[in-house]
Amino acid sequence: MCQHQPPCPTAASADRESARLVAHHPEQGWSLLCNGVLLFEDTGELLPDGRVIAPHRPLAVAAA
Repeated sequence: MCQHQPPCPTAASADRESARLVAHHPEQGWSLLCNGVLLFEDTGELLPDGRVIAPHRPLAVAAA
């Protein structure tokens, strides 16, 4: 799907979130990446094959 050079990471890649934005709808809480991944504002993802990646926000680090 990607026409960029170098190509964006595929939806199966661990770094899939670094693909370029194709559509961004912050008012609805989602973005479509070049590799077909729907990225949600809560950090959840919907992959092109229908698999769901649960939100994976980083854990808060306690101040020392």
